[in-house]
Amino acid sequence: MNIPPRSTVPIQLFALSLLGQVLFQPPACAAEAGSFDVNIQVDASRPVGKLAPIWRFFGYDEANYTYMKDGKKLLSGLGQLGGPQVYIRCHHLLTSGDGAYALKWSSTSAYKEDANGNAVYDWTINDRIFDAYLERGLKPYAQLGFMPEALSSNPENYPHNVPVGEMPGKGKAGYNQPPKDYAKWGDLAYQWVKHCVERYGVAEVNQWYWEVWNEPDLPQYWKGTTEEYCKLYDYAVYGIRRALPTARVGGPEVSGGTGKGLLKEFLNHCAYGTNYVTGEKGAPLDFVSFHAKGSPKFVDGHVRMGMSNQLNNINNAFSVINEFPEYKNIPVVIGESDPEGMAARKGPQNGYRNSTMFSSYTAASFARKYELADKHQTNLEGAITWSFEFEDQPYFAGFRVIATNGIDLPVLNVFRMFAKMSGQRIAVESSSGLNEEKIRISNVRGAPDVSALATLDGNKLAVLLWHYHDDDVSGPDAAIQLALHGLPVSSSLIKTTQYRIDAEHSNAFEVWKKMGSPENPTLEQYGQLEKAGQLAAMENPKIVDAGRGQSVVQLTLPRQGVSLLVLEWNPERTSAQTHH
Repeated sequence: MNIPPRSTVPIQLFALSLLGQVLFQPPACAAEAGSFDVNIQVDASRPVGKLAPIWRFFGYDEANYTYMKDGKKLLSGLGQLGGPQVYIRCHHLLTSGDGAYALKWSSTSAYKEDANGNAVYDWTINDRIFDAYLERGLKPYAQLGFMPEALSSNPENYPHNVPVGEMPGKGKAGYNQPPKDYAKWGDLAYQWVKHCVERYGVAEVNQWYWEVWNEPDLPQYWKGTTEEYCKLYDYAVYGIRRALPTARVGGPEVSGGTGKGLLKEFLNHCAYGTNYVTGEKGAPLDFVSFHAKGSPKFVDGHVRMGMSNQLNNINNAFSVINEFPEYKNIPVVIGESDPEGMAARKGPQNGYRNSTMFSSYTAASFARKYELADKHQTNLEGAITWSFEFEDQPYFAGFRVIATNGIDLPVLNVFRMFAKMSGQRIAVESSSGLNEEKIRISNVRGAPDVSALATLDGNKLAVLLWHYHDDDVSGPDAAIQLALHGLPVSSSLIKTTQYRIDAEHSNAFEVWKKMGSPENPTLEQYGQLEKAGQLAAMENPKIVDAGRGQSVVQLTLPRQGVSLLVLEWNPERTSAQTHH
């Protein structure tokens, strides 16, 4: 047959009568100049595990952004992802103030004390935050932190009205201190959850996560000892459970996977230690949480990502959790899971953020989280992407965000792709793909990582493909031959859609640059940017039956590009065809 060149047909299905003989052979037509060949097999008859929707969690530092114009717009978009429930985590829900905010800081009026030292609770701002979530179909992953000024054991230098665009003084926050009175801290937790139950109802609040503090292994967030953190946890959980005995509670949200040993000490306390409130053995723990970050650098004039650091964080934390038989099947949430650790800090090493490098990294790294969970038999329930938006900042300012001034970045479209995947993960093999172990050892510094994550759910097959490399430099396209096996239907009955993220699709940043990078886009330009930020579908591919439930898809994927193929068929026609 005559096969058009790849340059004129972005995706073309063609029949191969002897499919088994041609897999992992060069494509039938000559590769486009400068591209390299990749062969990927997807077997719909080989399930490898359920697709847990770990992507459906997002977080940020600045709680007060929640109810601001662009914050509400982004939350509405996250609520419209579809599929499983989306959860939101944010810091500073108990930090004292009047709703003022700045980079990495915000405030609520939750707790004060009167002249006699009696507690005074004010949930006005907290309610505004949670209302904004629930009104948009989202649910809280509620963090008890940080220490209110009136409860801080050392409130000196407590921040008030930090100038917008700045950060509170490092290590001088006052909100990173243990409480002066642990009983009052426990009462604060009790009163907050009690208020939420009264306002939203038991059934609603039972669906939330309640976690205690953030990164207690780091002095900028916790000036106490590990023992004092365990005491903080016990009093908080006791208060939560007093208000709602069925509340879902967990921690410790340590940094760097194991938190320099704090994760293990915390789990040992929860399993075997003496509870600081009850004096009984252990502490309630419904989920375990930790953080995992990559490590990008700026070398030879370009960004070089460091995925190995993030995957090693996850691998090490899973290993620690597995040391405790009591927690063999406990749900695990990676409370912050990102390419690097400081969303509000700019610099040349973070130049990946606006581009498709962020989106391809996200696709490739999430796939490896599934691999690590399989290897350790960990019940991975979520991975929180610590990227949101920043108010009062220029367009595409260089922060780690998923939207800027109400315009979605390419990376947000990866989550729109994830939302279209469901059911069972199925077997994938790639001639140019790496696995979690290889990336943990050597990153992606030689040949690029071109691979896929595939799912089957009833009459829908979804294949997510990426072309990733750590180095943000140009490189040849991947000429992919995607062999689909075990399809329960002939390809003539399949409807196929391809979604794409690259320089020309689902990419408002590239459109903005072509406009001349306007600081204040016109109304017409803004509308163009809004449209460019949405997930784009490419032209529908032609379907040709390869026989016996097999097909081969041929497509070209540029460096740092991501594609999602969704194949759907009518189950009744499939059943009739099978019966016939």
